[in-house]
Amino acid sequence: MSDFQRNLFDQIQKKSNVSPDEIFKVADSVKSADLSDEKTIRNLVRQLSRMANKPVSKEKEDKIVKAIINQNMPLDMNSLNQLFKK
Repeated sequence: MSDFQRNLFDQIQKKSNVSPDEIFKVADSVKSADLSDEKTIRNLVRQLSRMANKPVSKEKEDKIVKAIINQNMPLDMNSLNQLFKK
């Protein structure tokens, strides 16, 4: 793992208390997940919310699910932050 990656995971763990191992487990589960299935996406959003101990409102969950199903997820950090802050 590069210094950049290690630093990124350290920052994530400090802010969310989610370990790199937990992140990799979720990433592995997403590899085989059907991201066109609403139920699968909702379960993933809820799982991540619990892991990070950050509640996600129904409205925010709906926006995230819609963005993923429509393959309309922003790729830059500023746009992602805006999606999750709303």
